[in-house]
Amino acid sequence: MNWLRPLAAWGCRVPFGAQHLAPSCALRAFAAHPQNQVAEGVVKLQQPKAQLGTDEGKKNFILKTPKGTRDYSPKQMAIREKVFNTIISCFKRHGAEVIDTPVFELKETLMGKYGEDSKLIYDLKDQGGELLSLRYDLTVPFARYLAMNKITNIKRYHIAKVYRRDNPAMTRGRYREFYQCDFDIAGHFDPMIPDAECLKIVHEILSMLQLGDFLIKINDRRILNGMFAVCGIPDSLFHSTCSTVDKLNKATWEDVKNEMVGEKGLLPEAADRIGEYVRLHAGGLGLIEQLLQDPKLSQNKLAREGLGDMKLLFEYLTLFGIADKISFDLSLARGLDYYTGVIYEAILLQPQNARREEPVNMGSVAGGGRYDELVGMFDPKGRKVPCVGVSIGIERIFSIMEQEVEASKEKIRTTETQVLVATPQKNFLDVRLNLISELWDSGIKAEMLYKKNPKLLNQLQYCEDTGIPLAAIIGEQELKDGVVKLRVVASREEVDIPREKLAEEIRRRLES
Repeated sequence: MNWLRPLAAWGCRVPFGAQHLAPSCALRAFAAHPQNQVAEGVVKLQQPKAQLGTDEGKKNFILKTPKGTRDYSPKQMAIREKVFNTIISCFKRHGAEVIDTPVFELKETLMGKYGEDSKLIYDLKDQGGELLSLRYDLTVPFARYLAMNKITNIKRYHIAKVYRRDNPAMTRGRYREFYQCDFDIAGHFDPMIPDAECLKIVHEILSMLQLGDFLIKINDRRILNGMFAVCGIPDSLFHSTCSTVDKLNKATWEDVKNEMVGEKGLLPEAADRIGEYVRLHAGGLGLIEQLLQDPKLSQNKLAREGLGDMKLLFEYLTLFGIADKISFDLSLARGLDYYTGVIYEAILLQPQNARREEPVNMGSVAGGGRYDELVGMFDPKGRKVPCVGVSIGIERIFSIMEQEVEASKEKIRTTETQVLVATPQKNFLDVRLNLISELWDSGIKAEMLYKKNPKLLNQLQYCEDTGIPLAAIIGEQELKDGVVKLRVVASREEVDIPREKLAEEIRRRLES
């Protein structure tokens, strides 16, 4: 047999009849001879890994979730579900449809869309087919979806997990695997109307979640590009400069300037000119008018267009009644390459106290903007579909709400059970099963204890521990009379209800 020839060539003695054995059996036969050390080594290599060092492997194995990920307990999931329901109800109120896309995309689809953040994309190991990567956000897959399906007009929302090979900061809601909640409007419409609606949606969601005071900062990529041009920045450095300016919310101007000059290659005087603009006090229409009067910026076509649209946007935001929560801020850049117009970011503000004159930025909880050219990058004929959208930073919101619940010691219900079917009688399992089946069939959320003869006290205690508001108690007398004793757990009030009207009475009491 061919597999024996190399062993013979290495000086291994082949026992008589080994050529008739299966490879694994034959190798064990070789290993029995002292001279056949090579064969013995091959046998060891062929042994399953599970049989080698099993105890040692168990000692070294650490049971944990991967870095930048976490599990969620029922209590935490109850908080998440509440937040999701609030966000989805807002999206639906504004007429959005829902879509879904694959969790991974062709690597080529994602590359070149995120600027410096492209290094954070998770690449999947080549399985002999396509080169794939986990999605970095929901925006690029949405643009691919529009181009692939030739869709030119849609208002959609999408809630799903995305993945970033970032340095996680779990306490601040920064993970490697996390949810995004996106709302986008695609299509050719009059200027700033869809943009204003996206900002209105951010305002509604943050107000409904009651996270505290917040501010929505806005800017425009055209204003930024015009600003870079009049400051003497080459076109080739616009995107990288934008990524650096975007760090102003986390770093000082000196740190940002040092990166511009030392790493990006800008001249110090050009960086200083940028600094004069981005450090202007944020505001509203007043700042827009000031920039329209700027002798250099007002001569730049892109900047003029952006400032004109910004002025129109503030008019719509005033009509929506939310202009007081909006701040035009030239330091806002948002480093993603695909933005082409208005950009925005919502931040939570920590209230001022005696030692602070101004509220403190607690971090971004939403962001988005206009990206009119992204769909065209995927269309074979380069056809553009203008888009604008917003993404809610759901993980940071979860972290804040979890901390608030922990601090308040608020009791969170993790189930929606409306009634517990209980009995004081022994040998009444069949009666309880029959009654709970009737309630389930009537659409009532009901539970019972999984014991044949549970004590009534234990059943009522379960209601109190889990927050179940009602108990449907049935014993021999109730069964004989055709009624069920309905108990309000909180007040301990009890009333006999005809069995055929039990489901109706449970609904009535829970609605009132």
